[in-house]
Amino acid sequence: MTDKPEFLFTFLFALALLSELAIRFWLAIRQTRHVAKHSHAVPPAFISRIGLQAHQKAANYTLAKNRFSLVEIAFGAAILLGWTLLGGLDGLNRSLVTVMGHGIGQQLALFFGFAMISALLQLPLSIYHTFVIEQGFGFNKMTPKLWIQDQIKGALIALVIGLPLAALILWVMSATGPWWWLWAWCIWTGFNLMLMFIYPSFIAPLFNRFQPLEDAEIKDRVNALMKRCGFSAKGLFVMDGSRRSAHANAYFTGFGSTKRVVFYDTLLARLTPAEIDAVLAHELGHFKHRHIPKRMLSLFGMSLAALALLGWLSTRQWFYAGLGVNPNLSSPNDALALILFMLTIPVFSFFISPVFASLSRRHEFEADNYAATQTDGRELANALLKLIEDNASTLTPDPLYVAFYYSHPPASQRLARLTSA
Repeated sequence: MTDKPEFLFTFLFALALLSELAIRFWLAIRQTRHVAKHSHAVPPAFISRIGLQAHQKAANYTLAKNRFSLVEIAFGAAILLGWTLLGGLDGLNRSLVTVMGHGIGQQLALFFGFAMISALLQLPLSIYHTFVIEQGFGFNKMTPKLWIQDQIKGALIALVIGLPLAALILWVMSATGPWWWLWAWCIWTGFNLMLMFIYPSFIAPLFNRFQPLEDAEIKDRVNALMKRCGFSAKGLFVMDGSRRSAHANAYFTGFGSTKRVVFYDTLLARLTPAEIDAVLAHELGHFKHRHIPKRMLSLFGMSLAALALLGWLSTRQWFYAGLGVNPNLSSPNDALALILFMLTIPVFSFFISPVFASLSRRHEFEADNYAATQTDGRELANALLKLIEDNASTLTPDPLYVAFYYSHPPASQRLARLTSA
């Protein structure tokens, strides 16, 4: 009888994982078949603007990424099983306890070891994606040296920021009693808000060069647009995105006094000033409709609920045993609980991801509508067509795949709405 909760939780986890795998594979296969079926002719709505060669390149790029995603899905599931039911995390924890004994040092070492092993396991996939798929279609501009430098910088930043944060969370879990999850949530929320201030000025420049926008015509248009929209930013910057990728983009970053507008140099090279204006108006639409604060509040609310759930699960032995881990009976299991929760929560939250994807697509439509009221909607449509072609985005995605995964509406839907507007 004592093993019944453990068995039920193992069964529930295994069922959820198998269901997630089945859905992911089914959707990927649907996407592959749908894109391949429509790759031989440009859709009528785009036939005057997108050439057949560009359409087929987008289809081939989508198919290559989709085939690779099947490997990623299977590999990720194998790694998850290795950490949990096959005893990987339990073995790592026991080894560190044998060497270091119990205590905060051992728990931090468990975090560090788990993160390092996970990162190393993902390296082959990252290399293949960057230097085979992205480079094969002409998007990757990184040299192996630059790629290695980025990996080292990312690891050092994670070490400098992540370990102190982990140590603070672990201390809170052990020192503040059964309500530790509320204090941990306050720390996590504060950390994310602080990151919005420090990222633009201190972290992003470690990876890219940011130069003030010098094009007088674009600068005047952008400043006039932001004035009309009641938006202010600390500066307008151009990022050397072409050092790493041929993909183009523009974005806002920062919070409060650190807000800035960032253009990829690839975007400025491809779009006209009027089209850049329209793309920026779309981004301003997100601020006008308060999409960013709404998403932040949703994130913070979900993280509070998740930590409250973890606060309850961390006191249940079946939570550990059901995932293949023997908890430390004479010392805290805080690091074990956090790692197990981070590993398993994506499996269960996967089934509600279409809800958030749908909400994100609705926000994109709202931002498009706002851009069409502040600039010429035809210019935004022209910019979208250029970006679709340059980024090799498929024009014919599978509708169910879109409903489940796409955070942005398909090009056909966005252009149809802009045309009607």
